[in-house]
Amino acid sequence: MASSPIMYTPILPDETEELHIQHIINIPEVIKPALHEIYCIYKVPPNLRKLNNGESYTPQLISIGPFHHTKEELKPMHTQKQRYFHDFWKRVTNKNALVNYKKFLKENIEMVKNFYSEFDVRINDDEFVDMIMLDSVFILELFLRKSNKSDRDKDYMFTTSWICKTIQRDLLLLENQLPIFLLEHLHQKVFKDSNNGFNFLELAFNYFEDYNPQRSNKDENEEMLKNCKPCKHFTDLIRRFYLPKEVRDDDFNNEDKYCVLKTATKLNEASISFVKVDQRSLLEIKFVKVQILNWFLCFGCSPFLKIFKSKLEIPQFKVDQTTECVLRNLIALEQCHYSEKPFICNYVFLIDSLINTQEDVEILVDKEIIVHELGSHVELATMINGLCKNVVVTCNYYGKTSKSLNDHYHNRWKRYMGMLRSVYFRDPWRFSSVVVGVVIFIVAIVNFLRITGLYFRDSRH
Repeated sequence: MASSPIMYTPILPDETEELHIQHIINIPEVIKPALHEIYCIYKVPPNLRKLNNGESYTPQLISIGPFHHTKEELKPMHTQKQRYFHDFWKRVTNKNALVNYKKFLKENIEMVKNFYSEFDVRINDDEFVDMIMLDSVFILELFLRKSNKSDRDKDYMFTTSWICKTIQRDLLLLENQLPIFLLEHLHQKVFKDSNNGFNFLELAFNYFEDYNPQRSNKDENEEMLKNCKPCKHFTDLIRRFYLPKEVRDDDFNNEDKYCVLKTATKLNEASISFVKVDQRSLLEIKFVKVQILNWFLCFGCSPFLKIFKSKLEIPQFKVDQTTECVLRNLIALEQCHYSEKPFICNYVFLIDSLINTQEDVEILVDKEIIVHELGSHVELATMINGLCKNVVVTCNYYGKTSKSLNDHYHNRWKRYMGMLRSVYFRDPWRFSSVVVGVVIFIVAIVNFLRITGLYFRDSRH
């Protein structure tokens, strides 16, 4: 005999009872927002972390903040933090400032937690406050020593070069951050009545100067400091080192966001010259050409006829052993926080488009567009090509530039002019020999016509 179907009867409230979500489905009434409006310190997304097993995002020596606080391999540096706290205590004349700072942390503990996208519930409030307190003092003491040579002469954190560079590297990681306003607050309270000559942002700027791709004169540094004032943490500070000086609303192009630039070899075949430029932000890449004259690109090889050139002006990109780590963390920050203005992502996409093979790298290295300390050009190409994997962008800062370059490449006449230049006008010597050959050819034609004319004239008589 067939069994009768089981009937489910929902438990509905009486008409007089207030309706709650639990009457429909068994989930909590209140759920924490997925993203708090002040979130700025993130766990790196899994799609990025899995590419190199998270090595570029994980601290090697020191933990800052809650994300890596419980890792045993980072515990040895905890003692060094405590040493720095003792030294800072001796340095500070206003001891009450530290007492008030801890009080400030306790009163604002929930706000501070909201800066982090995730929080380890195993860390209680007292432990969290002590952790932030110790990390804040450690960073401030470290920065003060960096700014004063006499303070760091006997400190192995500075005299041992690999430790110094590793600590710098760890402090710029996205997952290893404190909100910068806490550090500014501590510096302001502790040194309020003293004349140490620096504000906190200047100390941070000085500490991370090795990661500034555009070390400039004093006036330009002051201008950059003004632009860095609203930064949220050190990863954000490093990102601002790279940004263009001026950005317009229409610079980001959604229409050409998927425009893939031709490689350096292809553009070189189309007679586009790669030119290194100085005194410009790393991201300020421009395609310069004169509309009429660039139809005669073959003449651009002459030093006196540079106006005929179509030039891709690129600031020099210096690559060392830490570059991949820096760029990966800046990309991760933009993927999480600056998806509408992905400057670094767009820049890396553009460089990645230019480089596919060792030959592409050689062109850029020969022009001093790229200077690198890696083992080989192949290693550089592999590193650059791996940076953009699993990265998603919704707009392109270089969309218009890429489209103009590709249009130039697809123009047959300009390609032919590029071929002509590569064969006959590659350098001034070939140019001069071709000119001499053309002049001799013209003289020969003129002489032939003159002799022919004389012959026909004499035959008539």
